[in-house]
Amino acid sequence: MNKRKSLIVALLCAASSGAMAQSVEDGLKDLYYGKYLSAKQNFEKVIAAKPTEDKAYYYLGIAQLGQEDVAGATATFQKGLQAVPTSALLQVGMGRIDLLKGDAAAAKTKFEAASAATQGRDGDVARAIADANSEVKGGDRAYALTVMEKLLNNEGRKKKEQYTATAADYIELGDAYRFLGGENGGKAITTYEKALELDPNNAEAVMKEGLVNYNARLKAEAVADYTKATNMDPKYGPAFYELFNFYITPKKDQLSWENAAKYLEQYMAVADPADKIKNEYLGAYISFFKKDYDAAISKGQATLPNADEFYQNKLSLLIGDAYLQKGDSLNAQKVMDSYAAKVGDAKLDSNDYKLLSTIYMRLKSSDSATQSGYTTKALGYLEKYAGSITTKDPEIFTQTADQLKAARNYAAAAEWYEKANEVSLANKVQLQAIDYFNVGHNYYLAAASAKPADTVQLGKADAAFQKVIEAKPELGTGYYWRGMTNFVKDPQAQAGIAKPYFDKYVEISEVDPGKYKPTLINAYTYELLYYYFKEDKANVKVYADKLSALDPNNSAVKQITENMAAREKAASKPATKPAAKQGQNKK
Repeated sequence: MNKRKSLIVALLCAASSGAMAQSVEDGLKDLYYGKYLSAKQNFEKVIAAKPTEDKAYYYLGIAQLGQEDVAGATATFQKGLQAVPTSALLQVGMGRIDLLKGDAAAAKTKFEAASAATQGRDGDVARAIADANSEVKGGDRAYALTVMEKLLNNEGRKKKEQYTATAADYIELGDAYRFLGGENGGKAITTYEKALELDPNNAEAVMKEGLVNYNARLKAEAVADYTKATNMDPKYGPAFYELFNFYITPKKDQLSWENAAKYLEQYMAVADPADKIKNEYLGAYISFFKKDYDAAISKGQATLPNADEFYQNKLSLLIGDAYLQKGDSLNAQKVMDSYAAKVGDAKLDSNDYKLLSTIYMRLKSSDSATQSGYTTKALGYLEKYAGSITTKDPEIFTQTADQLKAARNYAAAAEWYEKANEVSLANKVQLQAIDYFNVGHNYYLAAASAKPADTVQLGKADAAFQKVIEAKPELGTGYYWRGMTNFVKDPQAQAGIAKPYFDKYVEISEVDPGKYKPTLINAYTYELLYYYFKEDKANVKVYADKLSALDPNNSAVKQITENMAAREKAASKPATKPAAKQGQNKK
């Protein structure tokens, strides 16, 4: 080969090598589209070509976290720090791992060190810190906002020192506002709009506006935003996945398996082709949503042997649910019990608890002890489900309370109604009288059924009914139930502690005695007992007459009337001389 040909071949090889080389930007594009396995492969190639590229190590770790591989991400960050010991970005990666392990203090130390090393002016570092604190449970959401505001604040800086914001920066700032919640939702929307000013085709920003609207319970607007994102960029898989998630959520105005299947198919059409196991799993899920449960089970079982731990867990859940939906509760129980025993309670999540609860609710046995065991397990899993949800949802808490109430586990029901109220108040949602009533009534039922009555629960019931009064003072409901709660404390009506509430209830309800007959009978009974022990004959007659008008055969009226008549008879009987002793008056 002559020198001229050798040079041409060398140039062609160099050009070919340059075309094939992977860059950090290629990997970031895959991350944007939710293609974690492809992103992982790209970043691995970058590191192979340049072992000191800290961004490649960091984003490789993020791709691994996207695949739920915490151990792999940890090893990647550590390896990166060995290659680039001064990397602030990889220090943030290790801080994120600390957060995932529940060590917020260690994480904060690493974040602050990384921020100080870059003077808070490095976009990748600032976004990484903010993202960890927004997305990971236990993160400091206010700190995430502070970090992004510092990055974007150019006040007092010379022109050459000013930071030029990117769409990614504004999206991260919007995320910080979104996770802070409450009144920050509007600020999040405004910030996502700034991202769109810089990048008008950024589907992520539009999708995240949908997340804000969903959090604000503006569900139609959320779906419109998710759909807009898919129209803006038909390859943007995360928006299709949000639509899928929306329609698999078990709420009456969301759940639609038909729509779930449709959007899951659309997501799969643009999903990561390199992620074979994930695609096989989703294919089984499409069969599930199309109600072809046998196909879902067979596809799931065929994929299981080659799946890693993460997808083995997901597939077990899918197979168990498919058995349940086709009416085979016993096989569903076998699959899920085996799965739960294999992974251990520490690795079960909210979806696992929800399915286990539903399975045990469906199981039936003619043996009362066995059936009682099923019910106990079902309710136990139900409470674990509600308690394990990352985003505290008052609607789910209320649904949990409703089921506990239906099972007559009143004390637990009251606690979950109370938790639902607490979350609603934290989200600035104004509570209604019924919200407080649910708490009070279940505490009342729990206390009244205990022998003796539980005074702590009665106190909680009384406090909740007072809030009913404050919310709706024109209604008699709060007064009546405060009366009933105190009636349990004072069953003989001798202390009179229920009287002020029954007095008010009678005043409100006597406008229509027929409508309020059962509750007025209880109120009148307490009043009758109170005046009987006070020996107030005039008022005894008043309430005896009122009771008799509503309930002619009322036993309390009969007993008290008889007792009073016996008293009066005994009082009116003339005193008799004592009998003479033997031998007296004899002469």
